[in-house]
Amino acid sequence: MTDATQLHEITPGVHMWAPDGVDTWGLANCGLVHSDGEALLVDTPYTPALTEVFLAATRHLVGDIVPSTVVATHANGDHTWGNQCLTGSAILATDAALEHQCVEPTPQELHALVWDSDPDQPLGWYFRRHFGKFDFSDIQVLPPTTTFSGRHDLTVGRIPVELHEVGPAHTMGDLIVHLPEQRVVFAGDVIFSGDHPCHWAGPLDRISAAAERILAFDPEWIVPGHGPLMTPDALRTYIAYLDDLSDQALLLHGQGKTAMEAARILIDENRYPGLGLPERLAITLSTEFRHLNEDSSRPSLVEPFELAARLAWRRASGTAASA
Repeated sequence: MTDATQLHEITPGVHMWAPDGVDTWGLANCGLVHSDGEALLVDTPYTPALTEVFLAATRHLVGDIVPSTVVATHANGDHTWGNQCLTGSAILATDAALEHQCVEPTPQELHALVWDSDPDQPLGWYFRRHFGKFDFSDIQVLPPTTTFSGRHDLTVGRIPVELHEVGPAHTMGDLIVHLPEQRVVFAGDVIFSGDHPCHWAGPLDRISAAAERILAFDPEWIVPGHGPLMTPDALRTYIAYLDDLSDQALLLHGQGKTAMEAARILIDENRYPGLGLPERLAITLSTEFRHLNEDSSRPSLVEPFELAARLAWRRASGTAASA
């Protein structure tokens, strides 16, 4: 699935662990920052097995140095469920990340969705296709040891590290990691590269604003939550995508379309060519339509998956059957 060669230097002391996460779910980018005998991780992979691969890669660079801190950019499992492999490390996250953790499916619930759903129906087929390669059976979800709101600064050896809260955006509790001297930003899932994003909190204009905040730091490199390393120009292209999707959502919502109908329209007209997992539009538009409907009830994270699965099933079957 991945190996220790996938830890790449961005600048001295700053590395990106980049599994091949395009056109699939769950393979998130992580980061290593190290200086003068100290180390910090940005996020951990989806499972303990993947996390051990990541940690093996870090040991090639830092030897026996144990990372003293793990920064969780947000509470999705594919960025936090490896934390159990670092029980002696501080885990930093935003206060609001705890709110999202309350609605995130547990590893046991996700295991059941993968293996107990009917594989001959869209949801079961989709979950096995994208999540069947992961072992969620022995995962224990660890809460953060320290939380904050707004901004939190620390150092790793001689490297200053700034944590900036930017949520609600992708989730309720997003943060970004800014390394001002290295001109690198770890963006978490505020930014996706190569695929359509799936946003759970929104609205889209807040996600776009979070991306603009990243640009305001004048970075040379941006590490997205998933997909290849990005330049500022690539991030500007992503912001244009978010803004256009926001405009399309407003237009189609005003026409009385459902989120599912809106997603099908945008997919059928191939409005965003070149991006993988177009079925994720159903998830992000479901979130956006909730805001447009002024719906403040607690959202389900599973129901939008059902919509996305039906769209992917439709595309895979090559039929125009009603989704």
